[in-house]
Amino acid sequence: MSAATVRTGPSSLVVVGASLAGLRAVEAARKVGFAGRITLIGDEPHLPYDRPPLSKDLLAPGAPTDPVTFRSRTELVDDLGVQLLLHTPATGLDPHAQVVHIGGEEVAYDALVVATGAVARGLPGTEGLAGVHVLRTLDDARSVRRALDEGARTVVVGAGFIGSEVASAARKRGLPTTVVEALPTPLTRSVGPDLGTALALLHTRNGTALRCGQTVAAVQGTDRVEGVRLTDGTVIDADLVVVGIGAVPRTDWLADSGLPVDDGVVCDAFLRAGAPGIYAAGDVARWHNVLFDRSMRVEHWSAAAEQGAQAARNAVSPAAAQFYATVPYFWSDWYGSRIQFAGVAGNDGCEIVSGDPADDHFVALYREGDRLTGVLTLNGQRYVMKYRRLIAQRARFDEAIAFARTSAPTRSAATTS
Repeated sequence: MSAATVRTGPSSLVVVGASLAGLRAVEAARKVGFAGRITLIGDEPHLPYDRPPLSKDLLAPGAPTDPVTFRSRTELVDDLGVQLLLHTPATGLDPHAQVVHIGGEEVAYDALVVATGAVARGLPGTEGLAGVHVLRTLDDARSVRRALDEGARTVVVGAGFIGSEVASAARKRGLPTTVVEALPTPLTRSVGPDLGTALALLHTRNGTALRCGQTVAAVQGTDRVEGVRLTDGTVIDADLVVVGIGAVPRTDWLADSGLPVDDGVVCDAFLRAGAPGIYAAGDVARWHNVLFDRSMRVEHWSAAAEQGAQAARNAVSPAAAQFYATVPYFWSDWYGSRIQFAGVAGNDGCEIVSGDPADDHFVALYREGDRLTGVLTLNGQRYVMKYRRLIAQRARFDEAIAFARTSAPTRSAATTS
């Protein structure tokens, strides 16, 4: 074979998902010098936009409802040379023929990044009932914002981070607001029962009714929601119901592809998705994080951005592929307070090293064995990234405690398990 016919890498890259992960993928491919064809496929009509503001700034009274887009169409098409196929959901994938199906058409690829994100879970039986919403997309957020602007009596189903941000936005307007949570304690799976209780105090301090250990028996109303009946028989009047009970990775279009799917597209440490030339990134990817030696799927802004870039670099330069490892990080804003979490909630308890869970500031460290694995802060912005670096360095828990003694002299001695 002559030098002219030697193939050193792919000549075309297709990215499915015009999300943050998808955008960072096309940007990274160009940044490393990929000169081939790039196609970005998205199911929404909008250019890639920032999602965290959907449950934060966009819901605030008087705030603009225009999305925070990362790049203009001109920048994507003319500057980066990307073929945009928006409002065009992928409907199938054939890894053997190396084509993505979009309806009755096919888009061929040499390298593929799957970045289709996740879809919010809804309440069965509420389809078509006006006033019942999930909050995942720009259009969802605009609908919720309109209802809040109109003074809606608000019920949030699920006391997770997104639902709690919606409750905060409703209370900022002084609206009657109730949060319904199926578990006895909110956020138990995310931060543990003791600190879940501490964060839940933010609701009650700010006038939000919190109903734990209850599920929705029925959403009442004919054409428009009128109330929510709980399993204990209580009926809560409502003009707006926001369902925040989690999301599932958007993998339905991969049903006949043969790719391994288990709560996301299963990937190795390099984000390779089980077939030649295919990688995954963002909310849809379940990959092996070597930093914690476990498979994980995270729905965090920072991970989506980093994974999208790394997946694309590996896809267009497979010979130089690098694994992706990270300390997961996210933040959430409730009632003027900022909650931040980095790492994973360890299995062997946690210790409060600064502040008091009953107050408006604390820092808590999580452990597994003798290793520091996570940090949760309430209004502790100055601390969280320092501990994130320690987690990335695989610091021992006693090292983190020693660090806390010098950096947080107001620490509490409280320990939870």
